[in-house]
Amino acid sequence: MKVLLVEDNPGDVRLLQEFLWDVTSVQFLLKQAEQLHEALCFLEQESFDVILLDLLLPDSQGLETFIKIHHQAPVIPIIVLTGFDDETLAIKAMQEGAQDYLVKGQVNGDLLVRSMRYAIARQRTEQALRHSEERFRVALKNSPIFVFNQDKELHYTWVYNPTFGLTSEEILGKRDSDLMRVEDAERLMTIKRGVLTTGIGTREEVSITTDQGRQYYDLTVEPLHNESLEVVGITCASIDISERKLAEEKIREQAALLDVSTDAICVRDLDNRILFWNKGAENLYGWQAQEAYGKNAIELLFNETPLEADVAVSTVIRTGHWQGELTKVTKDGKEILVESRWSLVCDEDGKPKSILTVDTDITDKKLLEAQLFRAQRLESIGTLASGIAHDLNNILTPILAVSQLLPLKFPDVYKQDKHLLEILENSTKRGADLVKQVLSFARGVEGKRMTLQPKHLIREVVKIVKETFPKSIEVYTDIPQDLWMVSGDGTQLHQVLTNLCVNARDAMPNGGTLSISAENLWIDENYARMHLEAKTGPYILITVSDTGVGISSEILDRIFEPFFTTKEQGKGTGLGLSTVIGIVKSHGGFVSVYSELGAGTSFKVYLPAVQGMETQPAQEEPEVLAGHGELILVVDDEPSIQEITKASLETYNYKILTANDGIEAIALYAQHKDKIGAVLIDMMLPVLDGLTAMRTLQKINPKVKIVATSGLMSSSKLAGAVGSGVKTFLSKPYTVKELLHSLQMVLIEN
Repeated sequence: MKVLLVEDNPGDVRLLQEFLWDVTSVQFLLKQAEQLHEALCFLEQESFDVILLDLLLPDSQGLETFIKIHHQAPVIPIIVLTGFDDETLAIKAMQEGAQDYLVKGQVNGDLLVRSMRYAIARQRTEQALRHSEERFRVALKNSPIFVFNQDKELHYTWVYNPTFGLTSEEILGKRDSDLMRVEDAERLMTIKRGVLTTGIGTREEVSITTDQGRQYYDLTVEPLHNESLEVVGITCASIDISERKLAEEKIREQAALLDVSTDAICVRDLDNRILFWNKGAENLYGWQAQEAYGKNAIELLFNETPLEADVAVSTVIRTGHWQGELTKVTKDGKEILVESRWSLVCDEDGKPKSILTVDTDITDKKLLEAQLFRAQRLESIGTLASGIAHDLNNILTPILAVSQLLPLKFPDVYKQDKHLLEILENSTKRGADLVKQVLSFARGVEGKRMTLQPKHLIREVVKIVKETFPKSIEVYTDIPQDLWMVSGDGTQLHQVLTNLCVNARDAMPNGGTLSISAENLWIDENYARMHLEAKTGPYILITVSDTGVGISSEILDRIFEPFFTTKEQGKGTGLGLSTVIGIVKSHGGFVSVYSELGAGTSFKVYLPAVQGMETQPAQEEPEVLAGHGELILVVDDEPSIQEITKASLETYNYKILTANDGIEAIALYAQHKDKIGAVLIDMMLPVLDGLTAMRTLQKINPKVKIVATSGLMSSSKLAGAVGSGVKTFLSKPYTVKELLHSLQMVLIEN
């Protein structure tokens, strides 16, 4: 034991040293200081287990000596050494923090050692108590518990973590009646007086009205005793449980509507045993209440426990609520998607006892959402494709015209050079056809509508398939004799079936089965609600199925996008299915697809059915005639189109004026209106758009003859153009023959 002895009397020092040496059970290391400043220096340099201190030193006298030493080493226990007549001073030192005092002349070895051991133990106990009090203070500070003491008259005597929006100073010395409404205060004071009278603690839920509204508290009240075990007051702890009470109240409100709700409502215990099953649950899942009671909810409603269900259980236990989407199974094995809301129900003591779930069937809603998202995405892609198609048509128009004009300009060109011009013309036409496919996806294709019998189209396609497809692919058909009619373009619908069959062939490189079937189908309101593009009424359903490789779910939603393809480079443009859906939608129909990897793909084409007899189009191509010197106003903002159109028409004996925009066209026409036989004008012009320019031309001359052209033309603009003097419409890119035919048609009209 390391001891610092602060004593200036040599006799007292020797006597204390002898006492310590006589003790054999403990080894002592004793260091002596005769003056206060010497002792303070020792304390700065090293630590001691105990200090023996004489208060009367040469450089310090009385209580001040102790205070300076204690300030220097507050954690080291100090035993004061005093004479017979200085006990009063020693007692004052103990009041300031000394652990004990010894009277010189009455000390022996055992007493000295016991006193030092006691001082050390007491110091450590007090330090541990301070640490414990500090931990308790920190714990209370970080907890929501309001802790307080009240005396027998129920005045607040100690407060920690005050509530009611008040500070400790505002509460101390007050009674409940000073802090809250009279009714609330009387109810609290009745509880507390009962504890003061009986000496038995209690725990109750109480409610108090504050500025924030009705608040609920879990209140614990215990008697407070003095050293004689007399009840001198109470000690209380209060926890705000308003949030829990509001949740329970909300659940009770929900419970009143359980059996009239269309949602499936179920209550189960923490072991997932079903305790309550409402009518909505019976209707949605098919299980009657008597069948569901006592069953395990997880086993009843899931084929296998999904991860989401485990997460839901753990979350609702931890936080009190959970919400999300789950795929559950009905009594007949049908999978349905539900929006599920879970709430934790607690007992009167706040302990969790059950889980309330409310399920809403969103299967149809999700199906419609998926269809809507797909339609919106395709519409956006279509808008982009339309813009690209317009620019491409403007580029292809002069190329196509040049390829047809050059053989006329140079009739004696070498044979191989003529072949090159043919390649140029054919490639340009292929490019134009590609653009038309993009437009057929982007805005649909109208074509010539007539009453058709789909089974004839199917038979034609099947004949081609059997003649051209590998023999390893077997073809089966199932077409009823009484198949209804459709109104449509035979060439376009033929293309739809051909594209689907070609895709089926490519999906079966090692052979397989291609099935084509048709049936009459009446779509009712329920079916129409589940399919965004369907309408009630009669339809023809054509199904093209294969046993090929199938389509993965990751790309199934993208297969109708233009230029999206899974085929190798050079083996597909990605326009086949986009053309299919464009044509079908322009016929008022829709397409659905189902596929599984390794199990094949099935496309279903729905076309509105009509009544009537099958009609065939009359095909007659007019003779191409040269002009007779008529003056034609060509209006286009593309210089290359202006130049090649001018050259082409001049070759066929027409005279040409050109304009770059609508304003220039109006000015030229006003100047030469008596000479201009027809106006060839692009619908999309800078400065002044083509439609406005045409209306202005019609005001100048109501009999003006107009041929409208465009690389991209919406049906609404075309309808507006018809009322603005437009006699015919010429789609870019156009051939010289198509241009001449259009001009002949408008010029011969009166």
